[in-house]
Amino acid sequence: MVRARITATGSYLPENVVTNNDLAKIVDTSDEWIRERTGIGSRRIADSSQSASDLALEAAQSALKSAALRPKDIDLIIVATCTPDMTFPSTACFLQTKLGAKNAAAFDISAACSGFVYGLHLANSLIKTGAHQRILLVGAEVLSRITDWQDRTTCVLFGDGAGAVVIEGTKEKRGIISTHIHSDGSLGDLIMLPGGGSRNVCSQESIMKKLHFIKMKGNETFKVAVRTLEELASKTVEENDLDPSQLSLLIPHQANLRIIQATAKRLNLPEEKVFVNIEKYGNTSAASIPIALDEAVRSGRVKDGDNILLEAFGGGLTWASALIKW
Repeated sequence: MVRARITATGSYLPENVVTNNDLAKIVDTSDEWIRERTGIGSRRIADSSQSASDLALEAAQSALKSAALRPKDIDLIIVATCTPDMTFPSTACFLQTKLGAKNAAAFDISAACSGFVYGLHLANSLIKTGAHQRILLVGAEVLSRITDWQDRTTCVLFGDGAGAVVIEGTKEKRGIISTHIHSDGSLGDLIMLPGGGSRNVCSQESIMKKLHFIKMKGNETFKVAVRTLEELASKTVEENDLDPSQLSLLIPHQANLRIIQATAKRLNLPEEKVFVNIEKYGNTSAASIPIALDEAVRSGRVKDGDNILLEAFGGGLTWASALIKW
């Protein structure tokens, strides 16, 4: 039986660091207020010349270098993003050209913060069926472009970045064990970007109403996220006949430290078994998990044979998990 396996990781963060104290100069907030409610201390912001595909390119090149592969070795590129370069062509097609991956098909997927794990679900199936041999999966976001920097409830949360993985087939007893994806569109109004689509086209009115910025009902989203992720993590472990103690590392979507801690508590996981980097980067949506995974791999937190649990929650509403034996 062929399994899909992550064979390499890569990530990229823009150089520009914006701290909580920097934000306190433009909105009514403070470092203490932000840290207490979110766990965030700073975030990276892309240069005005950088688009999602530019960030994706850096992360992809890093992953390919780690895998000792050339761009022509990739036969499919999937980019998870809610901040694409443009509606079309896809950001994945822009990445394909910049990377020189001439043998790859390319497309985007949109599942907000759950996008990377949704992409992992899809890539896992395509590898197992033999439809593709080597897949480059990238989560890339430039959330600073859709952030209202005058809204103190949302501007403190988000940052820019990209993470990438190479996924290949293996006959070893390792790789992606299971993936689980869910959604509830009836709660889509909890976090959304109203403008820019066919419902609210770009107009003077839509700009005046700030419909092209993230709109979020923070308290309601927090409550649903905590409940949903606690249940998701527990069910993922149970359905694979594992005890939570057998998990080597939980790598969650980095949205809010309190949400992460609640999930870890539900699984009875000690602090050393939970990877957290939200303090440095904030919420980078679909890029969050692959960035964290890359940092965990490169810092030695992930070892052969480890049971790794990934889980995410995002707009849609969407939520997803993946269990991996490294």
